[in-house]
Amino acid sequence: MWSVVWAAVRSKAPYVTFPVAFVVGLVGYHLEWFLRGDPQPAPEQDKSIAEQREDRKLQEIAGKDLTNVVSLKDKLEFAPRAVLNRNRPEKS
Repeated sequence: MWSVVWAAVRSKAPYVTFPVAFVVGLVGYHLEWFLRGDPQPAPEQDKSIAEQREDRKLQEIAGKDLTNVVSLKDKLEFAPRAVLNRNRPEKS
């Protein structure tokens, strides 16, 4: 008899578990909303993340001279050493 009961419980478990989990989640969600209240907007949420990143990059390069760069002829380390180690002339 017990094997029949356990087989029935096993086969019907998803139909019982889902509504119970749904009700528990719904009650928990509303209880948390009631206890916390309305969320306060963060002061820096006016700009998106991409806009904040662009502003930070502009501030970093504001005082630099961007025309002063190293020539590629002088710069031999433009590729990893393992890739072109055989075909590159050695540094003198």
